[in-house]
Amino acid sequence: MAVQTKIPYEKEYVEAFSTKKNEPEWMKQFRLQALELTETLEMPKPDKTNITKWNFSTFNHEANGEFIDSLEDLPEDIKVFVEKEKESNIVILKNQSTAYQRLSQDLIDKGVILTDMFSALEKYPDLVQRYYMKDAVSFDEHRLTALHAALMNGGVFVYVPKNVVIEEPLQAIFWQEDPSLGLFNHVIVVAEENSSLTYVENYISHNKDDQTVANVVAEVIAYNNASISYGSVDNFSQGTTVYMNRRGVAYRDAKIDWALGQMNDGNTVSENITHLVGDHSSSYAKAVSVGRGDQTQNFTAKIVNYGKQSNGLILQHGVMKDSASAIFNGIGKIEHGGTKANAEQESRVLMLSKHARGDANPILLIDEDDVTAGHAASVGRVDPIQLYYLMSRGISKQEAERLIIHGFLAPVVNEIPIKAVREQLTDVIERKVY
Repeated sequence: MAVQTKIPYEKEYVEAFSTKKNEPEWMKQFRLQALELTETLEMPKPDKTNITKWNFSTFNHEANGEFIDSLEDLPEDIKVFVEKEKESNIVILKNQSTAYQRLSQDLIDKGVILTDMFSALEKYPDLVQRYYMKDAVSFDEHRLTALHAALMNGGVFVYVPKNVVIEEPLQAIFWQEDPSLGLFNHVIVVAEENSSLTYVENYISHNKDDQTVANVVAEVIAYNNASISYGSVDNFSQGTTVYMNRRGVAYRDAKIDWALGQMNDGNTVSENITHLVGDHSSSYAKAVSVGRGDQTQNFTAKIVNYGKQSNGLILQHGVMKDSASAIFNGIGKIEHGGTKANAEQESRVLMLSKHARGDANPILLIDEDDVTAGHAASVGRVDPIQLYYLMSRGISKQEAERLIIHGFLAPVVNEIPIKAVREQLTDVIERKVY
């Protein structure tokens, strides 16, 4: 029997929640409009993955989270994500409440915004409205986007004005301490013309037994000649059902690059879609995933080339063990008019156990003649020749296998721009594989 996906919160609750958060009237009406659609819209239908029995309705929508005075007050398992030797530009949400927030005065003076979503709605309502579920994600796509729009309970807003280049990464940490709290996070990252930034986020939870939901939407917009580098480490626990929807829109000469560490322990559907709207725009979408236990995962990376001479590259590497299964869809689409565009993709999966399963599905959809496109895909075991070579140098089989796996995932791990986060991603991989 399918799990009931009816929203567990009614109109009165949504209105009261919006009022309590001091949201502008347009946001309250937006929530209520989305709430109505949750009764009629269908669930998404990810390729080759039946999600009808997954939990999307058992969760608490609110929980308490305390403010902290210093990063030193963080517990060790959260502190490891923060650069110790630097004054980080960072937002930390604990149970969807702002626990810590810092942005340098220099960036504030330049008009940069890095804040939690509710503060952004209160201080910059018109600016948020300009981007909120407009160009990248629509609230009426399916039931989960409507649920997200109705129940958004956290997130961050990042805005970089024209001609501002930020050298140091901006960071957000979403810390789900309450094991039953659902995360309906909304992230907006905007780079105006000729600007540049790096943004890195971390999702951490500890609810192995308690059932809850993460319904996350990220909208990333790069205007003409802007550059956005977006990194993430998703590490939700076994009890969290995850729907992750990350979308990007790149205009003329703009670039959006992704480096995603998808390390959840529960059932997961993840979409990473970039629209290369402008001529000469580009995106390189890199993602690594590790599956274990009996979890089911579905990952889709898609780049749509509209602009002339636009360049879309996809790289997906996955490691599956135990009875875990995962679908890796890599989709390159070149629309009519996208002359001299390029779409390339590579999806590779290592299976460490006989019951593990990984499917790599490269897809090219080409509606233009004067283009280049290509794909590569493989699913298999650890290469015995590589294993033999390392063991012949005196390395044990387990250590040799470990080195091969880390090398297999390195193209994405090494792209995470914050050293502490990169090291933590490596530790998570180590724990999940061994």
